[in-house]
Amino acid sequence: MVVPPESEELPRANIKRIVKAKLAELARSQLGQERDIPVQKEAFQAFAESTRIFIHYLSATANDICRETKRQTINADDVLRALDDLEFGEFVEPLRASLEGYKAGRKSMPKKSSTSTSKRKTSTTKNKDKAQKAFREGDGEDEEETMQ
Repeated sequence: MVVPPESEELPRANIKRIVKAKLAELARSQLGQERDIPVQKEAFQAFAESTRIFIHYLSATANDICRETKRQTINADDVLRALDDLEFGEFVEPLRASLEGYKAGRKSMPKKSSTSTSKRKTSTTKNKDKAQKAFREGDGEDEEETMQ
């Protein structure tokens, strides 16, 4: 099996949590009891790799849809249409409902203040100025080391 670059690996803990939750849900609905279904480590790797490949395939299909309409930015409708094109149409309506819930939740959240961002910028600028001054004065420290 080809190992994906580290930047493409999905968080194993998330994959494990999602798989375990779904298996527990299935055990409750099918067996009427909560049961921990054992899963081999290799199976979790297979889930992760399958998920990564599916994301690539879905992204490429959504990108094609976006290009067909002469746009450069993929939107949620492109992803939903890509799911339908890939014959996963049964997921479109539940996903659409989930997206609507997400949008409604975001609208009800208070807006973030930009003061934290401006404070960070001011602090970074001050640190950079101090580092440059110390470097010019021959403080013995390298500018890059002081900034870190």
